[in-house]
Amino acid sequence: MSGVRVIARDRRDRLGEGPLWSARHDALLWVDIMGRRINRMALADESVESFEQPHYSAWIIEREAGGFVAGIGRDIVRIDLDADTRELIASVDQGNAANRLNDAKADGAGRIWAGTMPVTCDRPSGAFYRLDPDGTLAKVDAPYTIANGPAIDPAGTFLLHTDTARATIFRFDIHDDGSLGEAAPFIVFEEAWGNPDGMTFDADGGLWVACWGASRVTRFAPDGRPDRHIALPASQITSCTFAGAGLDRMFVTSAADGVNEEHGGALFEVDPGCRGLPTQKYKG
Repeated sequence: MSGVRVIARDRRDRLGEGPLWSARHDALLWVDIMGRRINRMALADESVESFEQPHYSAWIIEREAGGFVAGIGRDIVRIDLDADTRELIASVDQGNAANRLNDAKADGAGRIWAGTMPVTCDRPSGAFYRLDPDGTLAKVDAPYTIANGPAIDPAGTFLLHTDTARATIFRFDIHDDGSLGEAAPFIVFEEAWGNPDGMTFDADGGLWVACWGASRVTRFAPDGRPDRHIALPASQITSCTFAGAGLDRMFVTSAADGVNEEHGGALFEVDPGCRGLPTQKYKG
């Protein structure tokens, strides 16, 4: 496919997710949730290191003070990949061992927004949480079957979140105290589009969405209309992010579980034709 590059590496991800650009480390990080790994690729030479985790590795977010915070199983932890250490910040879905963390993002206020879901993806037992810089955890919405793709607008006035199982991206106003307004459907996916997964904004206000089951990422204009598709050689596309010094490169994750595809579970680079926004960091 023209303009699509498969990153060369030794392994494929069972469920690649959550790509994160770290300008501080000149590296791209992403997780393999079911493979229980966090991956780190140096952008300079595209060498990839993989760090095994004790449970499902749902996401990784950079800390403003240095280092990273990660979602591992149902725990949110400060993590040092090289030292293989984890320090607990908070745990979600207490008493529901059948759930796990899924997608998450930080906002401009230094908070983390993170969803949960059942490991089996078969019932609405998940929720949506906000983690404040002081470590306070609040449940802000429920229920979810497959909580996915939070994306916060550059001004910090609203966020988008999806339940992949419902094929709908919802918009929430963000109030000054961090609480959310009522969920309002923003984009309802047509069958041919697949199902919405991870997402990110570009600098022009466009929303890029990984389309699970449709072999593509799609850009939606600020009014919610699809205006560009990039086809990919794998069906289970999971998330995308901008990277590089100019934030003009896009990396896309995918999943190998459940399909027999040459490039299922690969990491791709595509040319988005636009620039992204700086990565927000957790201030805790």
